[in-house]
Amino acid sequence: MSGIFICILFAGSSGSTFAQKPNDNYQYHIYPAQSAIRVDGIGNEAAWQNVEVAGDFYMVQPIDTSFARAKTEVRMTYDKQNIYILVTNFKPVPGTLIVESLRRDFTFNKNDNFLLFMDTFDDRTNGFSFGSNAAGAPWDGQQYDGAAVNLSWDNRWETAVKNDDEKWVWEAAIPFKSIRYKPGITTWGINFSRLDLTIAEKSAWAPVPRQFATASLAYTGGLIWDQPPPDPGANISVIPYVATGLNKDFRQHDGTKRKLQAGGDVKIGITPSLNLDLTVNPDFSQVDVDVQQTNLDRFELFFPERRQFFLENADLFANFGYASIRPFFSRRVGLGVPILYGARLSGKLNQNWRLGVLNVQTSSQDSLPGQNFAVVALQRQVLARSNVRLMMVNKDAIHYRPEVNGEFNRYNRNVGAEFNLASVNNLWTGKVMFLKSFTPDRKGDDLAHAADITYANTHFAWQWQHEYVGSNYNAEVGYVPNAIRNGYYKISPRVDYLFFVKSNTLISHGPRLQSTFYWNKQHTLTDNETVLFYNFNFKNRGTANIWAATNYVRLLRPFDPTNSGREQLATGTEHHWKSAGFEFNSSPKRNFTYTVSSRVGGYYQGGERTNFAADLGYRFQPYVALTLSSNYNNILLPAPWNRVEYWLVGPRVDVTFRNNLFLTTFVQYNNQADNINLNTRLQWRYKPASDLFIVYTDNYLPENFHVKTRALVLKLTYWWNI
Repeated sequence: MSGIFICILFAGSSGSTFAQKPNDNYQYHIYPAQSAIRVDGIGNEAAWQNVEVAGDFYMVQPIDTSFARAKTEVRMTYDKQNIYILVTNFKPVPGTLIVESLRRDFTFNKNDNFLLFMDTFDDRTNGFSFGSNAAGAPWDGQQYDGAAVNLSWDNRWETAVKNDDEKWVWEAAIPFKSIRYKPGITTWGINFSRLDLTIAEKSAWAPVPRQFATASLAYTGGLIWDQPPPDPGANISVIPYVATGLNKDFRQHDGTKRKLQAGGDVKIGITPSLNLDLTVNPDFSQVDVDVQQTNLDRFELFFPERRQFFLENADLFANFGYASIRPFFSRRVGLGVPILYGARLSGKLNQNWRLGVLNVQTSSQDSLPGQNFAVVALQRQVLARSNVRLMMVNKDAIHYRPEVNGEFNRYNRNVGAEFNLASVNNLWTGKVMFLKSFTPDRKGDDLAHAADITYANTHFAWQWQHEYVGSNYNAEVGYVPNAIRNGYYKISPRVDYLFFVKSNTLISHGPRLQSTFYWNKQHTLTDNETVLFYNFNFKNRGTANIWAATNYVRLLRPFDPTNSGREQLATGTEHHWKSAGFEFNSSPKRNFTYTVSSRVGGYYQGGERTNFAADLGYRFQPYVALTLSSNYNNILLPAPWNRVEYWLVGPRVDVTFRNNLFLTTFVQYNNQADNINLNTRLQWRYKPASDLFIVYTDNYLPENFHVKTRALVLKLTYWWNI
């Protein structure tokens, strides 16, 4: 444990940890606008005539050793209210246009697009991203962990695109009130990224090595202000909503229920970098439905958070820990139980300190008492791009009565600390984490620890990761699916290598070897999966891999290998199998795109499992995108299970009449859950960040299409800046 901590500290201090940012010499100087600007995608105002022009983009992919073939010119200016950007994207092949739809926060790899990345604190870790695809679909997100972008974040800004045979032009106005930044500084990190699918080229203004995303804040240049950006002044937004709806459960025969409710959110800019979010009686009926998964696992599946209240600076809360050890998972709060009110204070205190405080109160329901959820996260930046983070999570039952609420714990608490490593050039990354839980009647062996270290250059990458979870560690507001093992040790080493080739079709290929081991508290091996991949990356941005794996499982508790409620395999039984498969992702350049994958091989109890999955897409650009996702599992086991087949089919239709009017229809047939779900959502963004939603949902029995439940919701929101 101490060895890996020393290793991470050494990695962080080597390689010029405190060195100059790699792209410090790339600077764009921004000055006040000399005339008013209308955001229309034309850019014919006098204000654009005398500003600096950023051009000469560098190719990132397929190679990162030359200038880009697609010519791009960027201009920026500002006034007291907004930052303005005008981008001219010249088309390398006249008349071409590749976009999926006008859907907001589009899929990056399926659209010609331009993106702006702003590190408004110049800390190379947190920032904001804005952009558009070539047809005018907007993109906005909050950046965290140096390169990740949370596209669920949404705010008020203006955008417009104009297209002709020679170019497409993007123009935008980003209000200072809509972003967070450090007052008084005159240098922000900035980079511009462009993807042109016609020639399968990704490029950036400040060069980025091809193994990293162009969103990497480690490789930003500098946005140099002639004076500190203006204070946004009073920054208060009130976002009320009113919702009405009908719902009926046909299985209960209790008639149609009607609802009328109101509530809303308030966003208060305490400082230009610190924000207070308040919510009263929130309603999340317009949130996208979860994409269902066939569950053949022994552990809980993960579904991401989509609710707006939890999203600003979400990384402070959600990214503590690991994918399989999260002390706080916001979906534990208010799903199935109404939230009465909540508050979140989050953002930057100064250049080095970030703070997140959350408090949410839910109502009681049946034997479940009302719950108060409180989280405090404090982050301190150290070295160049690394940080130390502390977190406390508390869940308390309100008016707890053992005789009524005895099946639930009166409280559950977690405290933890972690060190996150990110070197200046992003070659070294890692984490060390410690957690302790506090739960009535679960004392002793209540610690969790995990650590990893990763090195990745253009050709070679390796990773070491390990975990320990005590038998009494408990995170009731978190996501720790492996905790049902009642304490375990885990290690997971990985090594990759890429060969780059000169070919008309192929960019690179190479192997990856990864293995994962679990031991119980008696140091007996309970699980091992070892997988050898071979990956191919094509010039048209398609990818493929083939793999072979070997598995060993020693069951820690009874388990039904079909997850269908049938007989269970006994605790302590041992299972070995081998399997192999492939995955192929087509080029996103064509109107018809697809991803196909397959798996064949052994399964529990000497059985066999065959899986085939496909995602098919066709676009009538830019207005209609059709997708069909299907997943088929054929499981052959001895009696009493015999043969089990699972189908999961999900057709989806996205119609974007224009970039503020969307219709989405999503059908999911899941015979494992014995359900067909239909969800149709119409969204009209009648003003920036203000919406009218009409949502219709049905659930059917697959065998006869009898309706189980039906709901219709109408919701109106309005974003009002005070």
